[in-house]
Amino acid sequence: MIILGVDPGSLVTGYGVVKYINMKIEPVTWGTISCKPISSFQLRLKKIYNAILEIIQTYQPAEMAIESLFHAKNTQSALKLGHARGVILLAAANSDLPVAEYSPRNIKQAITGNGAASKQQVQQMVMRLLGLTQELTSYDVSDSLATAICHCHRIEKNR
Repeated sequence: MIILGVDPGSLVTGYGVVKYINMKIEPVTWGTISCKPISSFQLRLKKIYNAILEIIQTYQPAEMAIESLFHAKNTQSALKLGHARGVILLAAANSDLPVAEYSPRNIKQAITGNGAASKQQVQQMVMRLLGLTQELTSYDVSDSLATAICHCHRIEKNR
């Protein structure tokens, strides 16, 4: 089973694709969708939508896992994040791709055993779980892979 994990953002969206076979998780690909802050907001959303759609078409995941919205102190940031999540969810819906949502705390708990783990702790554990020797390029990437791994753990619990 191929799982797409997404860490949404209006400037940088992380994605990670993993293969889940016989209780083993293998990395397939990962990266970021980076948008220039000077671009109009609707063009950033279009770029995110098109990139996620291309990832879905290329890797044909069976399911998508996405980080859910969390309480943000800055209302404008929360709104922009909500819009980014919306176009990601639309790409999944237009591809008939089932989506599971996980809170940042649940993802951290699934990966490190600590719901309050730091981004660095999550990144190190993701690398360890996937057997990666090369440092991941950003926390957006490690968070997206962590989201996919969290979903794989949930699949196993539900069997």
